[in-house]
Amino acid sequence: MTHVASCRCGQLTATATGDPVRVSVCHCLNCKKRSGSMFAAQVRWPEDRVTIAGQSKSFPMTGDSGSHANFHFCPDCGTDVYYVTENDPDRLVAITMGTLDKPTAFTPFYSVYESRKPAWLTIAGEGIDHFD
Repeated sequence: MTHVASCRCGQLTATATGDPVRVSVCHCLNCKKRSGSMFAAQVRWPEDRVTIAGQSKSFPMTGDSGSHANFHFCPDCGTDVYYVTENDPDRLVAITMGTLDKPTAFTPFYSVYESRKPAWLTIAGEGIDHFD
């Protein structure tokens, strides 16, 4: 199965094949800022199963966990499409769930930094692990 993500103007795309290895929701401040919402959702595939087309600009960031990542966004419309964590031995590409052509195709496995989640928000579903 092929999953295609794209920015709002369509210039930048990420195409992933097969099943993802991780689907998660994050409530850290960086994810809130990059998504413009109270959390961000991302789907990760091994780098060798993702093809990027178009031009991107990147923004390096150190997350709350201490890991470093490069966040890639469209230089034309500004949509954050994917990121790659540096020094990740698994070499995973995280594609932002909302940019996928079928964003509801996946259910998170994990919800992380839940201590930073607003009280009015519930991440519910069978099989989702919750971490502070």
